[in-house]
Order: sequence, then structure tokens, then C-alpha cells
Amino acid sequence: MTLHDEIPRVDPRSLPLFESRARRTAPHVVDDVAAGRPGRVRSSFGRHLVDATGPTVSPRESALDWKLVATLRSQASEQLTKALAEDRVTTDRPAQEALGRSIILELLEAMAAEAVTAGKPSWTLAEQDALARAVFNALFRMGRLQPLIEDDRVENIIITGHDHVWLELLDGNLIEGPPVADSDQELIDFLAFLASRSEVSARPFSEAQPKLHLRLDDGSRLAATAWVTPRPSVVIRRHRLTHVSLDDLVGRGSLSPIAASFLRAAVRGRLSIVVCGAQGFGKTTMARALCGEFGRTEAIATLETEYELGLHELPDRHAIVHAWEARTGSGERGPDGRVAGEFGISEALFDSFRFNVSRQIVGEIRGGEVWQMIKAMESGSGSISTTHSANARAAMRKLITCAMESGPQITHELATLKLAETIDLIVQLDMDSVEHPDGSVSRTRWVSEIVAITTGEKEKGYAATTVFDAADGQLALAHTLPDELRRLERHGFDLSGFLAEARANGHLR
Repeated sequence: MTLHDEIPRVDPRSLPLFESRARRTAPHVVDDVAAGRPGRVRSSFGRHLVDATGPTVSPRESALDWKLVATLRSQASEQLTKALAEDRVTTDRPAQEALGRSIILELLEAMAAEAVTAGKPSWTLAEQDALARAVFNALFRMGRLQPLIEDDRVENIIITGHDHVWLELLDGNLIEGPPVADSDQELIDFLAFLASRSEVSARPFSEAQPKLHLRLDDGSRLAATAWVTPRPSVVIRRHRLTHVSLDDLVGRGSLSPIAASFLRAAVRGRLSIVVCGAQGFGKTTMARALCGEFGRTEAIATLETEYELGLHELPDRHAIVHAWEARTGSGERGPDGRVAGEFGISEALFDSFRFNVSRQIVGEIRGGEVWQMIKAMESGSGSISTTHSANARAAMRKLITCAMESGPQITHELATLKLAETIDLIVQLDMDSVEHPDGSVSRTRWVSEIVAITTGEKEKGYAATTVFDAADGQLALAHTLPDELRRLERHGFDLSGFLAEARANGHLR
């Protein structure tokens, strides 16, 4: 596939919005797009045709002059902005990309002509296409990160400096990746550009705003920080396991069949569940697998700071999803202390009660979102949330602390009572990393604990019963089942299998 092939098909009806500018720069592009021939477009070099059905030209990325790419991206961005301002319209994304490509090809044509005039060697077709693709990716995609984003083997991209890149693969292996910029400053500049031009959730990134949380156009989640760290740090999470189920987790060795039976019945029985674990332990994957047990036509509300669960992108599994994403806003704070345009999880939750939803899913709990989680769970819908913790009981302590941070009116007693009344189960995840002689790292993840939460004596406020437990590095197996959870048998829970497993493990006589 070449640069020309990856441009989405443009509706000819949108062409008048940018046709005048595009005809001045590359009239053949407009003619071919209008004729519905996006797969076979004459290069602006005028010396060859690129056919979408032909072989892919993929010269080595390392051969590119990335300073030249950055310069051309800047020039193309300036011309594109000017062209859109001149036409006084906002074109849709495919039309902007078609116009941007024509501008890129015009810039390359001019540069090639200057090189010929100066007696310098001309570019090969492979070099032309690689440079055009790189500039296009820098302008509309993820720049030097784009090849990593397109690699189906890569699940997470971890960057602690422009030349210190690690790739976490789907199979759990961790390997080193190529540099993603020529300097840390270039990486920072690209992140700021990326944040400002994101179509789905543009946000600031500067010394005044040194952190960035961004949902990329392909659905990946990016977290970045600079200025307050020695070098810019970036993590891109791709969530390849979108259609994951509890049975899939059993097949991957992350969950026992009896535990899967229990969790499936818990979801169907509308118990509220919190999934816990450290960063990268698979909390979102587990939450997505639990949500997979909902009925296909159940109306679902997802409330997230950045889209991560992606249930609204799985219509074959979830037909009705109302997905809310928080927005940071920009500008000055108003009299109420809120930034103009800010939209938080609390507003999303309030709205969701008007949408006749069957399930309310609050995403990751890091602070004040805990009250939105409590409100969702109080509705009795069988909500699911995630949070970071070292173990299940530590998760309760953390959530209590998060609730108390919401204001002085939230006492320890009130926070404990509310959480004990709303949370039914805590599912704890664990992970093990093994470094191999070649420097690569393999990782395995599994459910290490499932704990039932109920209201308890006044001194502590809640009672925690270990339903499934594990020795170090092993799957959680049947331990103790509270009497009130025996009702899950009518939702498909393998109660006899649980009791047999608990007896074999010495937890039941």
C-alpha cells in the first residue's frame, strides 16, 4: 500500500469545499477523486502511477531524513491551514486529508525540481513514496510512531525519551523499539502538535500544562508528560483484545473455569464488580470480558475520562451503548471554579439517568470518580469499574481514601458504609515478568483473588470474604462461598464444581 492508497474515499459532493485550492496545487488529484478513483492516482512528480492493487513499496524508515520530514510537515500544515481559511469552510476529515496530500505532493515536486536544477541526484520512486508517506503520517497520523501503531503485534508502546522505546507485544513479550524522534524536544513538539490537532479530543500540552491524556483517532489511549520529568515520558495503550470473553481468558490461562462460571453468573445476577491490579495488569481487558456477559440489547452507559473500554465500537456484541467521555475544557475558570467547556464524569452520570440504560459502567477510578461509581452501583444495575491496587483489601482502603478526598463532609465512616453497601465483588489481577537471556521480557497475567464485600460491624464498616484465592503465581481457586452468593447458581454458576474444588484445596470439609 502506498501513501495514495490509504486516503479514505471522498464523497464527490464535498469537493466544492476545497476544489479550488486543490486544483491549483494538484488538479489530477481532484479529477481522480471526483471520478471515484482514489486507488489509482497520478503522482504529482508526473512520472509514474501508483496502483492500489500493486505490491506495497516499503523502504526502510531509517533511511529517511527526519529533519526534512519535520520541515515539510510544518510547511504543509501552514499551507493547509491557510487554504482552509481562504475557503472559509471546515471540510470533513477525508477531504482535508485529500487536500493535505495534494499539498505534500506539490512541496515534494518543487523540492525535486530544485534538486535537479542544482545538479543533485534525484530521488528513486521508493524514496519519493517513503518521504511522502512520512510527511503525511506526521501531518495526519502519528508520525514516526505510525509504523508501530500499524503493527498488529504491538499492544503497548512505552517511551522514556525519544531514543528509549519499548514495545509490549500481544504475547506478553517486551522488546526494544526504534527511536521515535531525533531529539527529546522534537518528540515534545510533535506531542504538542498531536494534542492540538486531534479531531476527537484536542487538548493543551505545554509547560503550563505538562501532562497529556489523549484518545487517538484510532481509539488508542496516550498518556504523556514532559518538563516535570527528566525526559518526556509517553505510554500508548492499544487494547488489541477488544472482543475478549471470560472463556478467552480461561483459554489464555488467566482464569479458572470455575472462577469464570462464578463471574459470569455474578454479571448476569447484577452484582457490582470492581476490577483491581497494578498498571498493565489487564484490568481493562477483564472489565471488557465481564461486559461481554451483558445481553446484546441491554442499553449500556459508559462513563470514562478517555474512551478505553470501547464498547460503543462493538455493535455485534453491544447494540445500544451511550458512551460519554470527559472533556478538560480550556480557557479561564468561571465563578464556579470550572474551566470553560469542561465536562466531567459527574455530568455524564447525571445525563445517563435520562437515557433509560440498563447498565452504567464507570471507567477507571483514580479519585473523585468514586462517588460516580457509588451512584451507579446504588442504582442496582450491576456496574463495573476498575482501579489500581496491590490486593483486594487494599482496593477497599484506597477507594475509602479517594472518597474522603472529595471533601470534609465525607467521613471515613460514611465512605466505608457507602462502599460496603454498593460493591459486591472485587476481582484482583496479578502479573509476572520473566527476563530472558536475549533481553526480551515475557509477561503472564492471571486472576489472583476474588473477594466478596458486605456491610460489617461498626468498627470496620465492612466484611471481606475470600471467594477465590491463590498461592504465589497461581490461578485463584475456590476458597469460601458466602451463603448469599449461592443464589448465583440459578444464573449458571457451577456451585457443585466450586464446592468440589474448595474441598480439594482443603477449604471445605
